[in-house]
Amino acid sequence: MLAAGGSAIGISLFGCGAPEDRRRPLSLLTWDAYADPHLLALWRDATGGDIRYEIHVSDPTSVNRLRAGETGVWDFINLNNPWARKQLWPQGLIRDLPRDRFEPLYREMFDKFAPPYHWAMSEDGHHLLGVVQRFETFDFVVNTDVFSPRIARDEGWDLFNNPDLANRYGILAYEDWNVMDICMGAGIHPFSAKTEEDFAAFERTARLWVGNAKMITTDFAQLNLAIINGEIDAYFTGGTYSITSARLEGIDNLYAVSPSRGPANGKGSINWIELNSAVANPEPHPETLDFLEWITEPEPAYVIANGNGNLQPVSQMAQPEVLARFSQEQLVALQWDEFEERIANAVEYDVVPGYERLYDIYAAAVRIRG
Repeated sequence: MLAAGGSAIGISLFGCGAPEDRRRPLSLLTWDAYADPHLLALWRDATGGDIRYEIHVSDPTSVNRLRAGETGVWDFINLNNPWARKQLWPQGLIRDLPRDRFEPLYREMFDKFAPPYHWAMSEDGHHLLGVVQRFETFDFVVNTDVFSPRIARDEGWDLFNNPDLANRYGILAYEDWNVMDICMGAGIHPFSAKTEEDFAAFERTARLWVGNAKMITTDFAQLNLAIINGEIDAYFTGGTYSITSARLEGIDNLYAVSPSRGPANGKGSINWIELNSAVANPEPHPETLDFLEWITEPEPAYVIANGNGNLQPVSQMAQPEVLARFSQEQLVALQWDEFEERIANAVEYDVVPGYERLYDIYAAAVRIRG
């Protein structure tokens, strides 16, 4: 059940729809937190409505699906921050939100998101494109029995350039993130235009890092286990997203590192921010905007922060009522005492210029490794 305040809001927002308005479920193209069964049950309790969902393979793939005509399939899309402003809105794939209704929600978030927040607005500054919720850094993970957190933060991406770490680290094969990481390790701003010298430096670093890795896998649980078993001492890409479930089980020597400095305007960490938007469905679901507002309420926001076991910060944790829902164990798992420092040391995620060429270089390094 929703709290009393949530129930009252549920009646005013959701209770007036006629039965025929629910001729189909609300359809989400999303990352896993919004597919949590508890969240879907809360929505059903509040509205009587059903939700169908599909979990992304990648941000660019889902953008391409909307381009290919799936705007008529989906009502809600949840992507990392640059896609709405730079591609979805300019191509007419999402609709803007009423600023008088949704901009006040940003005043209940961290100061970082004070309205008008850059990534939530159209290029001309007139249209609000979505609601920010989950956000964090995503860089690399170390075993604190081997590396002190301070040394790992200070050494940053050069850790993986050190021949002493050869065959002692793994790679979480999230390919777009690996490309950004290798840029950082090569001394290249991932989100700036690339020169031929940049591509050459990227290729040297890609071959070194891929060639020296002990293991490459798409399963972060396998990498966490490899650290626990002493097979490796570190891995990239990683962060609280990949280790909080293990830390909640008491494995606190897994540590998410956000480098203190790097080539991205002096920053070495990358901060991803998810934006929830309304798809430009030609037959818009009458409850899409209600859902976008409802997920910012304290109970849904807390469920999303814990979505499907991947504990991650949400922008609503700026509210004491929401933060109070997290146990001390959860906050320790999130390395919450360092959260503001991590975000301050990070450049915000963006589209990578030259990505296709960089990816081809990375993929060639993986093939050479065999």
